Amino acid sequence: MASTRQIVVFVLPVIFSIAFGSIVMADTVQKPDRELNMWPMSFSEGDSSHNSKFEFIGLSNHYLNSEPIEIQVKINDSTFSCGDLYITIYNSENDEIITQDGFFNQCIENGNFFPNDDKFSKVITTSGSYKITADMISKDLSEISAVGIFTIK
Repeated sequence: MASTRQIVVFVLPVIFSIAFGSIVMADTVQKPDRELNMWPMSFSEGDSSHNSKFEFIGLSNHYLNSEPIEIQVKINDSTFSCGDLYITIYNSENDEIITQDGFFNQCIENGNFFPNDDKFSKVITTSGSYKITADMISKDLSEISAVGIFTIK
């Protein structure tokens, strides 16, 4: 048989955990419009949290289906020193991701054109309209974004 000490040490914490978890879940279920913001990032069309100039360099309006899309992004914000750069191309019709690249630890000290010591170059062979986004997220999780539109012929 289990001794009183084993019950107090092993069983009682389980009972309290289940009771406390049930109370928290019941409170959460009572608020269905509650929004969970576990990762403080937001995507806004062409807007930036720093109100800085963040733009595409080398992005054309039209590309041939055999021509590579080679771009850089430029930032003019002295308060934004280092961060991770994510470049994503979406199909404009259904927002399906076509390609995405991440460039980590990009710092302004190395120049204000990104990616540093690397390049973004993709070939899209399917004709259509596409949206390209560049998101730079700093170590303190502040974010700046840029959005562009181009067509593949």
